[in-house]
Amino acid sequence: MQSLSGRRYTSSNDVGRAMSIDELRAQARRRLPRFVFEYLDGGAEDEVTLRRNREVFEQLQFLPRTLVAAGAVDMSTQIFGRPTASPMMIAPVGFCGLLTRDGDLAMARAAAAFGMAFVQSTVSNTRLETVAEIEGLRRWMQLYVFRSRDSMETLVRRAEVAGCEALVVTTDATVFGNREWDRRNYRVGTDPSLRNKIETLRHPRWLREVALPGVPPFANLLDMIPPEQRTLAGSATWTRYEVDPNLDWARLAWLRSIWRGRLVIKGVLSVEDAARARDVGADGIVLTNHGGRQLDGVVSPMTVLPEIAARFSGDLTILIDSGFRRGTDVVKALALGAHAVLIGRAAAYGLAAGGEAGASRALTILHDEVRRTLALLGRPTLAQLGPDCILQMRERRFEEQIDGEQVGSEKQL
Repeated sequence: MQSLSGRRYTSSNDVGRAMSIDELRAQARRRLPRFVFEYLDGGAEDEVTLRRNREVFEQLQFLPRTLVAAGAVDMSTQIFGRPTASPMMIAPVGFCGLLTRDGDLAMARAAAAFGMAFVQSTVSNTRLETVAEIEGLRRWMQLYVFRSRDSMETLVRRAEVAGCEALVVTTDATVFGNREWDRRNYRVGTDPSLRNKIETLRHPRWLREVALPGVPPFANLLDMIPPEQRTLAGSATWTRYEVDPNLDWARLAWLRSIWRGRLVIKGVLSVEDAARARDVGADGIVLTNHGGRQLDGVVSPMTVLPEIAARFSGDLTILIDSGFRRGTDVVKALALGAHAVLIGRAAAYGLAAGGEAGASRALTILHDEVRRTLALLGRPTLAQLGPDCILQMRERRFEEQIDGEQVGSEKQL
């Protein structure tokens, strides 16, 4: 497979030879059946948002300082008053068991080794109590809000007993996004088409590790799902129906009242919603467009980050995700006011390419890139980062027409 520049990535499947997240993505694409890779890689509708999530980083230029001693780079920071070795966290990724055997455990162990917090998805394939057994792991729980309040109270109690530090409530997926390319791979529901079933024969490693033992269902939801729907396909169908499309601020206030830990609202993209999150008692927010998988055409979180950070960084812990593939991307977000960056697809590419070793390789790549960027930027500690590190490119916009001719105007992005 070729890079965007036309150069070729390694043809090896050894994740240790991958030099970038994009190279791990190429390895994952070779290892996974087409319908599984599409689930991991694709976005909604025309994938405008998916592309914009990457393009936005190209508009942000570094302004480095020189002659700064950078022999000792310190990437440590604090999240919710607790020290952490990295400004990165693992974002909630559902269906990790479809990418590799025991994918949630593999991702969590990789996170623990790097001192990163791990946000477990509601639709993970491993029970949260099992993940809680990993020594030294800082655990958070992502929550989809279901129609049944009894079910929500049960999940919240389990998260508390399991020692989850924070509850991350996803608010931008109450209606399932229109992922057309993903849907084309299935005959009905979650049953792959015959063509896709035949294509899986080209991926014997995945068949041996994942398909033949059987992909586990959503382990955290089995107690809620009727017995006849506890298959993978049945639980996926049940979950889509049970996610509450009427989730609103009043329901968030109710969740705040029954959860005693840190509360993070995931899905914020406006100043107004950041203010409401603060007022409802949230401790933090995640600026996200769900990785381009929900509403196509929506703004990139990086575009709204500076204003939201300027107004709320003293009141809320500001996290961000969507489109991060390089350590330079992470540093740009931190410079513009994010307290930490959630890493989702980038780590999942590594997981899909090589299990725990692949996830660890992805985190190693990003860790090294962040450290190198801080040194080259002349800001060897995170505390030295700020908006003065970044220049925004100007882009020519044709916004006026005079006598039938377009007149270009320069517009600050």
